[in-house]
Amino acid sequence: MDMRPLKHFLALADTLHFGRASDACHVSPSTLSRSIRQLEESLGVRLFDRDNRHVSLTRQGQTFQGYARETLEQWEQLRLSLMSEARTLTGEISIYCSVTASYSFLYELLSEFRARYPGIELKLHTGDPAEAMARVLSGDEDMAITSRPRQVPEALAFKSLTRSPLVFIAPYDSHGWIPSTPESPSAEQWREVPMILSEAGLSREYSNTWFRALGIAPRIYAQVAGHEAIVSMVGLGFGVGVVPKIVLDNSPLRERVRVLPVKPELPHYDVGLCVLERRLRSPLIQALWDEVVER
Repeated sequence: MDMRPLKHFLALADTLHFGRASDACHVSPSTLSRSIRQLEESLGVRLFDRDNRHVSLTRQGQTFQGYARETLEQWEQLRLSLMSEARTLTGEISIYCSVTASYSFLYELLSEFRARYPGIELKLHTGDPAEAMARVLSGDEDMAITSRPRQVPEALAFKSLTRSPLVFIAPYDSHGWIPSTPESPSAEQWREVPMILSEAGLSREYSNTWFRALGIAPRIYAQVAGHEAIVSMVGLGFGVGVVPKIVLDNSPLRERVRVLPVKPELPHYDVGLCVLERRLRSPLIQALWDEVVER
């Protein structure tokens, strides 16, 4: 069975750009356009509204997107189930994580798996960890390494890999706004401290809760996507930041900042692997999931 038209459709539906979609599918834009046109002719409806500058899904296209994604998942599950019976697993798994997680966990997580299943291709995407869970829930990624939220969505399975404290970091150089006694914080000390915080995610939630307990709102100097950039900005002397210690320990700039012994301490980060429960029906996904030992 030729599933390429459905893959072409989903690539264009995700990117809404013929050039990027054709690159992702390793076909020419004309081939992609012809594949979409043939799908539309078969269905008797337009799936996309397009002109020279914009591409958007029609209402029918949005409906078909759900069908196409589910059909490809079911096809992949059937194909892998049949291959599993023949003791062979091939295909691809996409994993989303932060840059820090990519070199903190992936080698240990995947080295034995790669040796055991050489036919499985692993695709790695890195970015803001705050987006990880949403990308798995939407079906854009098979798995993600991310922090455990206060409440894990019912649709997700989560396995813990490690725990890491959240720490306040400041520049090594002296600045008048760095609290002199962080172990006994006060509203007066922290009211004018320029803070560099994540745009979203668990570390931002915990930071906001800490400042609320102090009775003030943080003075935001910058909101950053990704913890690695927070270490850089703090090292440059722009303010005080909040990052998981595992990010600091793996940063090439860790010697340029110092940890403030703030009390009360922020909660620990529980970092792990998450996947949609229903995707565990795939022998391919289940094989990698079984490889992970929860800690």
